[in-house]
Amino acid sequence: MTDLPLALVTGASRGIGKAVAHQLAPTHRVLLGGRDAAALEALAKELPGAKPWPVELTNADSLASAVADIASLDVLVHSAGVARIGRIEEASAQAWRDNFEVNTLAVVELTRLLLPALRAARGHVVVVNSGAGRNARPGWSPYAASKFAVRAFADALREEEPEIRVTSVYPGRTDTEMQQEIFKGEGRDYDTSHLLKADSVATAVVTAVSATPDAHQTEVILRPR
Repeated sequence: MTDLPLALVTGASRGIGKAVAHQLAPTHRVLLGGRDAAALEALAKELPGAKPWPVELTNADSLASAVADIASLDVLVHSAGVARIGRIEEASAQAWRDNFEVNTLAVVELTRLLLPALRAARGHVVVVNSGAGRNARPGWSPYAASKFAVRAFADALREEEPEIRVTSVYPGRTDTEMQQEIFKGEGRDYDTSHLLKADSVATAVVTAVSATPDAHQTEVILRPR
């Protein structure tokens, strides 16, 4: 297993991140990033070669300490995220801060800290964005703004680091625990009939990662059928 490429997946304890970890595990050593140490330990037992990587992504000191031993990194998947939604007249400043801290600033800082390791491996960064990162809808402005910002970051990173592949994945609504909370916030019953599956999004991520070296899949847009 030690000769397999190394991947780090944030938000790996649930949802899309967990699905990505499962699909990468046969071909990669996977660092399972997240805050729920117990869930990460349990997942690591299911995946040969996987290791828990518990960290608070919004704590700069913890983040710097966590990445200190990573000298070379083949794949970095940013899947952790929060969704604080609301109309502009209702959304508090804290809702905006929460979105930007996790969805944008944590992605920026973790990538910045890992740039030497990514350069060493000529690695691949995948940002799991959202349909809201391309179209801002009423009632979604705090979340959409953070996703537009991380889209700009990914685009800039791609231009600044030509030896590193950078892919933005824009899934539509996906059946996850976070989506359940969004439906609740919208006052709607949870209905999965028109939602993507987390495994479907993970497949898109892994397809981009496994592309031949001459190919650079810069954007992937997924919508429920």
